[in-house]
Amino acid sequence: MSQFQFVMRSGPTPGVTFPLEGDQLILGRDPSNHVAINDAEISRKHSRLSFQGGKYVLEDLGSTNGTFVNGQRLAGPVVLKPGDVISLGEQIVLMYDAVNLDPGATMASPRKSARVSPPPMQAPPPPAPAYAAPDYYSPPPAKKTNLLPVYIGVGVLGFICLCAITLWVIDANRLWCTFFPFISGC
Repeated sequence: MSQFQFVMRSGPTPGVTFPLEGDQLILGRDPSNHVAINDAEISRKHSRLSFQGGKYVLEDLGSTNGTFVNGQRLAGPVVLKPGDVISLGEQIVLMYDAVNLDPGATMASPRKSARVSPPPMQAPPPPAPAYAAPDYYSPPPAKKTNLLPVYIGVGVLGFICLCAITLWVIDANRLWCTFFPFISGC
C-alpha cells in the first residue's frame, strides 16, 4: 500500500490515480517512467520525486515547459504537502494526496502495459461563475519575454539612420571639404 498518490485533475486521463511507491520516481512522457503521462507538453524526463524523511521532494529536471507547485515555477527542490497542486506545463494538473489506497481503486500502473479504467461516475459539481477558477488549479505565471535583442536592434537601426541623415545633410549643402579636409580636390 502506498501512503501517497497523484490524482490527475486535468490532462489526458482525468481522475486516474498514480500511487507513489519508491525512493526515486521520474515523471514524464517516456513510457518507462514511474509516472508516465503521454502529452506533448511534457518532457521525456520532466520531474523527479525523491522520498526523504517520510516526505516526497519534487524537482524539475530542466523541462521545457516547467514544473509548478501551487502556481509557482520550481527553481529548486520543494517538499510536497498533501493538497499541493502540481502542474506540468500548462495543461497537466496533478493533486498530491496522502492516503491509504483501496486495493480496488482505479490506479495507473508504472508498467508499460497499464490499462486505465475510467473514473467512477459522479454528479457534476454546480457550475462555477464564469470569472472564478476552480479551487484546485492556479494557472502558471505568464512567460517573460527577453526584450534585450529588440532594444539592441532598434538602437542599431537608429544609429544607421542618424549616420545616413548626417551624410545627406553634408552632401546637400556641399560641406564635404569642411568636414573632411583630407579628401582630394578640396
